[in-house]
Formats: sequence, structure tokens, C-alpha cells
Amino acid sequence: MHRTTPGAATGASPATGASPVAVLAAALRRERDRAGLSLTELARRAGIAKSTLSQLEAGAGNPSIETVWALGVALDIPFSRLVEQPTTEVRVIRAGAGPRLRSEQADVAAVLLAAGGAQHRRDIYRMEIEPGTGREAQAHTPGSVEHLVVGTGRLRTGPVDATVELGPGDYVTFPGDVPHRYEALAPGTVVVLIMEHP
Repeated sequence: MHRTTPGAATGASPATGASPVAVLAAALRRERDRAGLSLTELARRAGIAKSTLSQLEAGAGNPSIETVWALGVALDIPFSRLVEQPTTEVRVIRAGAGPRLRSEQADVAAVLLAAGGAQHRRDIYRMEIEPGTGREAQAHTPGSVEHLVVGTGRLRTGPVDATVELGPGDYVTFPGDVPHRYEALAPGTVVVLIMEHP
């Protein structure tokens, strides 16, 4: 079941002028064709229903962070390649703006701020996390590394067997290719996440 994200299907992607759902649909078709996978095979590898994948490729639905991550891992590409196109133009995303993806597991909203290109294999996100059930993230593509800086609030994060607690201004880095966790320990926790991909 996918959580509805207010405004996720509306508004234009700064890089393409298309809605986030249209960007995802085009990227899924492009990357599935590049990988030579059938709809059935990609759905199986990502652990999602074929009907869900079909809807997403048709530009319908509103996927969670977990669904898009699973598709990226199944396609062996960074998450950002499915939701954003790199741009060389000046681009500003104001606080509280930008297409937001939500978690199915926890009160986590993420906005992709900058997508890496062929020469820059890194993505930058602003994440807003509220206390409650933490988010368990699946392992990303092999060799991925995460860097986080806490802006406000408190956060417990890291590989599931080695989490650490962070406060405002604290920085942590850890392998992103193992299961890991994000859990807010205070209301209004905001962090900047930089994902590096091999």
C-alpha cells in the first residue's frame, strides 16, 4: 500500500518541466529497456506487484520511498536516476518545497535536492523525520556510502547493528549497502543526506 503524498503528483520537476510521476514513469521505461528486463522480471526482482509496476510506468500511482529504492536496486542504478534528471542551470528549492517522497514505515519525507550525473555519482536529499516508528532501509547498490548532517532535532541512524545518536551539527558516514535505520528522537528533526554511489 502506498501512502498519498500531498502534491507529489503535481508541480513540475525543475530539470524537465514534467510532473514527478511522469519523470518516474519515463525513467522506469527507459531503465527497464536498458536492462533488458520484462515488466514481470523487474517486478519480481524489486519484490513488488506487476500491477503496481505497470501503473507506475503508465504514470499512475504514488509510490513510497521504499518502492522506488527497491526498483533502483533491482535495476542496479541510483535512486535519483528514477526521480530526477541532472541539470546545469541555477536551481533553488525553497524550504518546504520540491516533490516529496514519503515512507510507508515511518513519518519520513525526503526531497531530492541534487542528482548526480555520470561524473558525479552522488545525490543530496533534505529529510524531515518525526518521532515514532523508525524507518528500516534496505541495502542500496554495492559500494554506496551515506553521509548525514543533522540540522535540527535528534536522530538515531546507521547500520542496524551499529546505530549512533546525533544532535544538531553532528555528522556521520556509514556504508549504504547494508540494511540501515533512521529514527527521529525529537520532533522536527531535519537532516541533509548525501548518497555516494560507485
